[in-house]
Amino acid sequence: MYFRFEPFFRPMLWGSETWILSAYPNMEAHVSEGAYSGKSLSELVSLLGAELVGHSTYQRFGSHFPLLIKFIDAQMPLSIQVHPSDELAQRQGKGAVGKTEMWYGMKSEKDAFLLSGLKTPLTPATYKEHVANHSIVDDLARYTPKEGDCFFLPAGRIHTIGTGCRLLEIQQTSDLTYRIYDYDRRDAQGHLRELHTDLAAESIDYTILPDYQTHYERKTNAPMDLVRCPYFETKAYRIETPDTKHQTPNTPLTIDWSHEDRFLVLIVTDGAGTLTIDGEQVSVQEKDTLLLPATTQTIVLRGDMTLVSTTKGE
Repeated sequence: MYFRFEPFFRPMLWGSETWILSAYPNMEAHVSEGAYSGKSLSELVSLLGAELVGHSTYQRFGSHFPLLIKFIDAQMPLSIQVHPSDELAQRQGKGAVGKTEMWYGMKSEKDAFLLSGLKTPLTPATYKEHVANHSIVDDLARYTPKEGDCFFLPAGRIHTIGTGCRLLEIQQTSDLTYRIYDYDRRDAQGHLRELHTDLAAESIDYTILPDYQTHYERKTNAPMDLVRCPYFETKAYRIETPDTKHQTPNTPLTIDWSHEDRFLVLIVTDGAGTLTIDGEQVSVQEKDTLLLPATTQTIVLRGDMTLVSTTKGE
């Protein structure tokens, strides 16, 4: 069993977001085929419960699916921003959930860039000075993202996505963002977009790290661990069957999910192939996203493609 979805498309001032798997209120993805066609993701969880998401996830979240997954297409830079932790969001009266997220690089423009993490020592006071004089952009570490590059952004890490970036984003189900600097852009009504300078000052982790990119060993026909945190666990797979380099058949890669009690999301980020899910074969191509229930036993991967898998963290 598997589920495909019709995503929620969200045009933005800077480009667009495609919410490929979302149960966020009024921005939900809906099942696109089969017996549950037309059902929203939260309706699907309500109907199938622990069979879909797993017993511990259903006990904790009920029909609130815990992850939100997007494709980001940035035609202009996003605002410099930060997200609070769950605990801080609650203390600030902004709800029960903060926002930890990650990015996985897709095909971007050659001059694309992103900013992640501080490279300049700041305090809450000097941070506000740098926001006021617009130098905050220069305080962030700059990267040129390539396909397969990974960036983990725990709550508190200041960041932005730059022009030309196309990314897969996996995050908590939250839209809580504190905008720090927005290049003095105006909305459709001609107003400067709201900044959240004070809330952001409370939220920023002012620790400086030597590198904010998540590095991992690139492999073929083997799982590549990307991120493991309390909110999600994510792997990547580069599948080549047959082996196009040596023109010999490879053994298909099998994911054994029989010992898990969690849902699994598979996102094709490049190429095409087939998935055999408990004996049922389905063709997939770039940007296809499948939600597999917690009752899934095995998934066999064949083709010439790259996939990202994610599930709820433990």
